[in-house]
Amino acid sequence: MTQPPDAGRTPVARTLHGISRIDEHDWMRDPAAVRGHLVAERRHYEAEIAHTAPLRQELAAKMAGRTPKTESSVSWRYEAFVYYTQIESGREFGDFCRKRDGFDDGIVLLDLDALASETGYVELGVREVSPCGRYLAYSVDTTGDEVYELRFRDLETGEDLPDTIPGTYYTGAWTSDSTCFYYTVVDDVFRPFEVWRYRLGGSSERVLREDDRRFELTVERTRSGAHILITAASRDTTEVWVDGVSLRGRTPGVEYRADHDMTNDRLIVVTDADWPEFGVDGIDGVQPNQGERIHQADCFARHVVISLRRDGDPLLRVVPLDGSEPYEIHPDVPAGRIAAVHNMTYDTDELLIETGSYTEPTRWHSVDLTSGAWRLVKTEETPGYDPYEYVSERHWAPAEDGTLIPVTISRRRDVPLDGSAPCLMYGYGAYETVFDPEWDASLSVLLDQGVVFAHAHVRGGGELGRAWWQAGRLAAKPATFDDYVAVFDWLTPRVSRIATRGLSAGGLLQAAVYPRRPWAAVVAEVPFVDVVTTMLDDTIPLTVNEWEEWGDPRQAEDFSWMLAYSPYDNVPADASGLAPLLVTGAVNDARVLVREPAKWVARLRAHGADVLFRVETGEATHSGPPGRLGHLAYEAELYAFILRALRGGRA
Repeated sequence: MTQPPDAGRTPVARTLHGISRIDEHDWMRDPAAVRGHLVAERRHYEAEIAHTAPLRQELAAKMAGRTPKTESSVSWRYEAFVYYTQIESGREFGDFCRKRDGFDDGIVLLDLDALASETGYVELGVREVSPCGRYLAYSVDTTGDEVYELRFRDLETGEDLPDTIPGTYYTGAWTSDSTCFYYTVVDDVFRPFEVWRYRLGGSSERVLREDDRRFELTVERTRSGAHILITAASRDTTEVWVDGVSLRGRTPGVEYRADHDMTNDRLIVVTDADWPEFGVDGIDGVQPNQGERIHQADCFARHVVISLRRDGDPLLRVVPLDGSEPYEIHPDVPAGRIAAVHNMTYDTDELLIETGSYTEPTRWHSVDLTSGAWRLVKTEETPGYDPYEYVSERHWAPAEDGTLIPVTISRRRDVPLDGSAPCLMYGYGAYETVFDPEWDASLSVLLDQGVVFAHAHVRGGGELGRAWWQAGRLAAKPATFDDYVAVFDWLTPRVSRIATRGLSAGGLLQAAVYPRRPWAAVVAEVPFVDVVTTMLDDTIPLTVNEWEEWGDPRQAEDFSWMLAYSPYDNVPADASGLAPLLVTGAVNDARVLVREPAKWVARLRAHGADVLFRVETGEATHSGPPGRLGHLAYEAELYAFILRALRGGRA
């Protein structure tokens, strides 16, 4: 970067609630004006990391070595077929396949690499096979902006039908007779605000429109196949329509979701109307106990499966519909996760579950819902990896106010917690989102370098339930940041140097704690950092429906607390002594517009910070480059930056 990016630009002054804010980088709001600057940033980044090429190549090779040349997912049954995905050697995206039960040879229904051939990028939004098995509804994004074109394929001929529908979003549902498909479309700020119904061989008609900009729509078919459910959801309020009729209306601050118990012809509803941490209407004996948060109820012909958390740990509760005693299913590994996955059949006594951890590769079991017996179906293949050589543990770190923060620590067994090993911290802490530990071959390679990995489950997330989210939301948002630095302090006598990483709202977390502790390095991926300016702009995605998460700065009180922590508005006067910082962004990112990290980087550099900006100027998503090998190369880049800093070298 030979000259400041703002040379010749006029700063913009904004005054609100009696406070004036000067933005010298406001010109970056113009995509055309900032394009050249971003291209130059990418060239600068590539030049600055050139010296790390040997380490990046070494790490990428080790990650690829932990990844099988050909990967195949667990298979799942839907109606007359068994479905699965696979990625063959040298492929980036792979295939969606199916076969008839009992036949060894499957057929490819969707070749994702072919779909990605024009731009090098592809992401599916919807992938729904019709109940009759003949048609596939699928939607494709080839840029990374998360707006999809909906298509329909005749699986008997392998050809797409002529109709395509642009501007669609996630979720979709077939009617039980396979003649119609429900889907969502987005407005001008990418909010799914309408549900439409497409009739095969015909046209589409609108079913529902949501005019309240705080709400987004989703659509699904009940597992029983009897009903179409449409849900409007804001951050803390929902309304559900069953076959076009509102189930319980809309009450501010009340959420509910439903599934269909066809055996007893009733709807089972999970709601917080009467229970702060949610309960289940329609079934006796399954209400939340102390320390529990109920998330979901899935109905089957003879059982209801409740997904919940207890004291931070996930579990499943099986409720027999014959009145038998409920029982629980827990993760089979320490500090692990458990989830019911791909269970698309209603009349079954088998439940497919997924378990694993940061150090235990994913396993899939079929659980007999009547007896509770487990049967191993598949273990994720991990060449050259022995899980016994690693350990994951749950610890609790005290916050300044005495609250205990759960921390998941993963390491090699021969790496002690005696202050001698370096550490990488990770955090998020927003939206009541839960990041349960999930196997990633890339992380195992980092652990092999003698690095301890510590995931801090700070307030604002959902690991300890709805109250945990409320304690790090709106005016309480600073608790998220305070928790994170408290975990740093707790780790300090147990490890040597500490680097930190987080994405999106987790990138905001990294930006907020960046000046507060002596990090070895900080990685802020697509960080939400220009909090006040972004939340004042209701012409861009996510603003209006996130006022209930961050606050509405048009209100003086909200403006005050948001301004107090917004990283872009609180850059240290002298940032020259702070840790090396790596920031990422993407021009097609619709969640955190690229101008946010670009502006923050420019302002930090003006205050002396040591910052690299890795910006994706082509097709890429919110979470990084596309494809299997592309993801590994990206992880290798970030880990090379982190490792060099942890080892005391030039990051």
